[in-house]
Amino acid sequence: MANPETFDKITMFGASWCGDCRRSKALLDRLDVDYDYVDVEADLDGAARAEAISGRKSIPVIVFPDESHFVEPTDAELEAKLAG
Repeated sequence: MANPETFDKITMFGASWCGDCRRSKALLDRLDVDYDYVDVEADLDGAARAEAISGRKSIPVIVFPDESHFVEPTDAELEAKLAG
């Protein structure tokens, strides 16, 4: 599915109740990654935006400036992507 948005920096769509979201957010924080966080519970359009990007209702959705994205990535997958 083509991403309907473009992103200037890494953007994570997640929620506080989501274990995978907390894990991915902790990894991004630990690696001191500059990223935007969209809480799909607080942002009225957040869940719809995440679904439009990924084609799925699952979170986290992590979008990169190169227009790629991950849905529920493992720490290893996310670290490999960040390492370039």
